[in-house]
Amino acid sequence: MRYAVCADVGSTYTKVAVVDLDGGALAAAASAPTTVGTDVLHGLDAAVAAATAGLVAGGAPWYVCSSAGGGLRLAVIGYEPLVTAQAGRRVGLSAGANVVHVAAGRLGAADLAALRAARPDVVLLVGGTDGGDAETLTHNATRLARARWRVPVVLAGNVVVRDELHAVLVGAGVPVTVADNVLPRIGVLAPASARAAIREVFLRHVIGGKRLSRGSRFARLVRAATPDAVLTGVEVLADTLGGDLVVVDVGGATTDVYSVLTPDERATGPGREVAGSLWRARTVEGDLGMRWSAPGVVRAADEERLLSDAERDALAAGAAARAGDPGFLPSGDADRAVDARIATLAATVALRRHARGVATGERAGRDLRDVRLMVGSGGVLRHAADADAAGVLGAVLADHAGGWALPRAARPVVDVDYVLAAGGLLAAEHPEAAVALLRRHLATH
Repeated sequence: MRYAVCADVGSTYTKVAVVDLDGGALAAAASAPTTVGTDVLHGLDAAVAAATAGLVAGGAPWYVCSSAGGGLRLAVIGYEPLVTAQAGRRVGLSAGANVVHVAAGRLGAADLAALRAARPDVVLLVGGTDGGDAETLTHNATRLARARWRVPVVLAGNVVVRDELHAVLVGAGVPVTVADNVLPRIGVLAPASARAAIREVFLRHVIGGKRLSRGSRFARLVRAATPDAVLTGVEVLADTLGGDLVVVDVGGATTDVYSVLTPDERATGPGREVAGSLWRARTVEGDLGMRWSAPGVVRAADEERLLSDAERDALAAGAAARAGDPGFLPSGDADRAVDARIATLAATVALRRHARGVATGERAGRDLRDVRLMVGSGGVLRHAADADAAGVLGAVLADHAGGWALPRAARPVVDVDYVLAAGGLLAAEHPEAAVALLRRHLATH
């Protein structure tokens, strides 16, 4: 058999899936703690050794994605907050980034200080439609050049001044990568080029810069940020299904929501988004998680009126215990019940925000009514009993009390074998294996 080793080096665990490239079957899987404190290769090699034990997999290619060390931190600088800055933010999220700062307008001294304080790994510099405003983009690029900015910049604004500003930044020693304009025309969002450029910068600068490994081998192995790989897997799965799809990934620190929707008349009609509609999108809820962000789940659920006073107070104690011990493992039925409740609330609030457009900045929100498949991901669901995982997703799908457009008749499934990331990693070079893998483990359940 021809095998491929697919690995996700996460902040806590490194997960490995060995895929049969000829049939798309999952041949083996294993995980090991991520060894951020020493060298992430130690944990990666251990997980691969466990997954390939008993297989003749010598010489199999490795496809690795990573969110270790905090993943990819992105800042967006745009022309004005409701158009190009918002468009840039949406593109950054689709590229697998944690958008830590958004600025709009002409950068001043205070704005530059705030940008530095956000500690981004990459800056996405946008502004102006093609042939539109160029003054703001020119001012901001020049300001970064004069400030001796050394964090990598992706320049994805008005093409009329792009080459000129590229020369200005390069001349000042700013590491810069050029991409197509993310908003070439009002209402037209074009993420592909900027997403590819952000991925390139992540691989070239960020992975090595985080000092996760002593040598260069890890940097050579990594092909994408984990959320970028997962979104690619979600896109492949949606194309396979031929319909709308949503994924809710409940992690220790964040809850991510991915959705792929079929474009409709809003893309070109009078109600279209000025900043463009991103039909394949991802949002990150940094206050919703199972461990570090567990108290945020309780606060958010209380604000959404999902908890009684008594349950809020009782759940707050369990959330605080989990935040204080990110390695917390449930030891009995009571602990597992608290975990299931926190997961349910995190997924419910995250999907509400995604549907309402809170995290994407879409005025009309995201219409999830026609979603055919909801995939649940994250360790809390993968390792839960079938009934507990079904209960979490069932509660989310039953949340129709508000005015948000949530799925009406979606089929729930859990990514138990963690194949979304593997499918995304294989999509470019082995598309048939990626499709077969995702179809077998998610589309046909």
